[in-house]
Amino acid sequence: PKTVIIDNATYNVTAIEEKAFYGCKKLKTITIKTKNLTTKKVGKKAFTGIASKANIKAPKAVKKSYKKWLYKKGLPKKAKIK
Repeated sequence: PKTVIIDNATYNVTAIEEKAFYGCKKLKTITIKTKNLTTKKVGKKAFTGIASKANIKAPKAVKKSYKKWLYKKGLPKKAKIK
């Protein structure tokens, strides 16, 4: 898929497994609608290998904190968090 929506209201997503999107080179857009994710709830290398210029949309209330740990979980350096 080129787009993924992470939403705890619809899909009850409370965590992301280790290497969940590992090697998904075509994944260009990730929309995170949950405010409940933390660095402990997202596995190592969860975003390693996605499109290098991916766009991540996060809730404004948690955008700053998500930005701190998303790159540590494998998000490419050229990816943008909006």
